[in-house]
Amino acid sequence: MRLDTDYSEAGFGGQLGWGQRPALLMIDMMEAYFRAGSALCLPDRTLVDRAAALLSAARSAGLLIVHTRVEYSTSLTDAGLFVKKVPALGLLTAEHPEGLGRFVADLEPHAGEIEIVKQYASAFHGTSLAATFTANGIDTVVVAGVTTSGCVRASATDALQHGFIPKVVEDACGERNHAVHEANLFDLGAKYADITDIDSVCSHLHKTG
Repeated sequence: MRLDTDYSEAGFGGQLGWGQRPALLMIDMMEAYFRAGSALCLPDRTLVDRAAALLSAARSAGLLIVHTRVEYSTSLTDAGLFVKKVPALGLLTAEHPEGLGRFVADLEPHAGEIEIVKQYASAFHGTSLAATFTANGIDTVVVAGVTTSGCVRASATDALQHGFIPKVVEDACGERNHAVHEANLFDLGAKYADITDIDSVCSHLHKTG
């Protein structure tokens, strides 16, 4: 039996659909993930162009847009156990000479967009994100960024747990390994989020804009 058939027949993979007021959550599109030589660098820089296209569509549609990035103190005391588990995160200090924690060019927040600085995987953990969405009447969160198995997955799962519909944009997310990317998208789609793509998001925004 095919894996997707097995899950579907067991009662996984229901569709959440769209709410009335979506927001875009652009996760950790920082230099560290796209600059050659960085320990965190991903293999496919074309993700930047795809993410930029999604961001442009969200701006044109007037969505609330939130950008996240990771930043630690020089001492890394605020990195807790996370940096012990993933020592490469030590690159993400404000004082790092290469500026790896900066947003990638063309993906910087515009005036009026929200920037959230976080220390852990989920954009919701220890931040005001859930309150910001609630105060603005947001019911659907379009999730893009990096990495699929890490901060994207954690943020999408937490979105569901906070009562927001997560729509993970598969071709606007990136991962170190394609098989890991696909496996995490499969599991997110089975249990925690709707999996979509840039064209589908743009089509929805155009129809409802």
